Amino acid sequence: MNLILAIPLPVRLVVLFVFGTLAGALVNWAVYRLAWNRRSISPWSAPAANAPKRRAIDRVPLVGWLSLRRESALQGRGFWVRPMMVELVAGLTLAALYVWEVENAARLWAFVGAAPPPPEFLTANLALADHLRYLGHVVLVSLMLAASLIDLDEKTIPDSITVPGTLVALALAALYPWSLPAAAHFVIAAQPQVEFLTLASPNAWPPGLDALPMLTGLTVALACWTLWCGGLLPRHWNTGRGWALAARVFFHRLRVERLTYAIVVMWFIGAAAIALVAWQAGIARWAALVTALVGIAAGGGIVWAVRVIGGSVLGREAMGFGDVTLLSLIGAFLGWQACLMIFFVAPFFGLAFAIVNWVLHREREVPYGPFLCLGAVVVMLKWPAFWAQTADLFGLPWLVPAVIACGLALLGVLLWIYRIIEQLFVRSC
Repeated sequence: MNLILAIPLPVRLVVLFVFGTLAGALVNWAVYRLAWNRRSISPWSAPAANAPKRRAIDRVPLVGWLSLRRESALQGRGFWVRPMMVELVAGLTLAALYVWEVENAARLWAFVGAAPPPPEFLTANLALADHLRYLGHVVLVSLMLAASLIDLDEKTIPDSITVPGTLVALALAALYPWSLPAAAHFVIAAQPQVEFLTLASPNAWPPGLDALPMLTGLTVALACWTLWCGGLLPRHWNTGRGWALAARVFFHRLRVERLTYAIVVMWFIGAAAIALVAWQAGIARWAALVTALVGIAAGGGIVWAVRVIGGSVLGREAMGFGDVTLLSLIGAFLGWQACLMIFFVAPFFGLAFAIVNWVLHREREVPYGPFLCLGAVVVMLKWPAFWAQTADLFGLPWLVPAVIACGLALLGVLLWIYRIIEQLFVRSC
């Protein structure tokens, strides 16, 4: 770490900009190759059948798209502008995020925790913690950018982006707990130290959730892992011809789909890895892994509840399943507390876009994934401010479930009012 810090900051930023453009190129590849309708636009994909052979310069970030303008007759006029901007923005974002989260880390933390946690939850190596947290956020932002662009194009978010990203987040949390958001800073023996966020923060970690030989924590971890894997299984449920037939079709689909067996294998491997961490890793790594798993379940559970309520009230799908896996991904990186904040921040972006979109295009369907991602970026960048304002509320165990229940109930009422307005005015336009 000292070798990195010895490099002058301008040089580090230039290097990060270059790596950012490479990350943007990978995002472009994912946007065009992992989408439902695959397109041979990325220079890292095989060219279309009637396209000229790709050149080496085509694969150079930014300038390669100027060379690829020769394919405008096949791909459409100006097709190269957006992917080139994606690479430029990705490069600038990596450099700016480094300045914000690493160089200005001390400025971002103006508050100090009340009582220090056990020493296992603290680290004095603030530079390493800041850099690895930054690395996790770079991965998260890259995944969210790819998911958002695909959602804008197709109104869908592929599992091929959110599932591997979630597994990366779990691995990062288990390997280095301080990659999670910071819960508090302390000065102990004149040495600044940082505590990572746990599922119980701002309260102390409950001993009942410790690793083996305690079983409660392992049960919670495996339950969250099972819920997430179960949600990924192929599902087809239609009770139009009765529950018995629906159940038969459901289990038949599970049996014949190859995806089912891949997910079952993933579940077994993941369950074994979770048990290994519970058995061999220290309390800090175990607490971080359980925190990330609870973040997965909480993020997906919030959106799933909205899907159920919205579908019941509106009579159509309110949010896609891709939004479920997307907020699960975000929860694995940022924790369940951040998911709840994002859930209340994202609608402000979505509502503004929905109004403009309806006024200009009379289109009611709005991809919500990009606004979840925008909310996540806001919460991530302003985490100290958000946490300072809400930590005391999260410390009250009864308040959070009550707020979630009231929020979902209010959502149902608002959707019911919206449906009435839609029936009276929108469809007559």
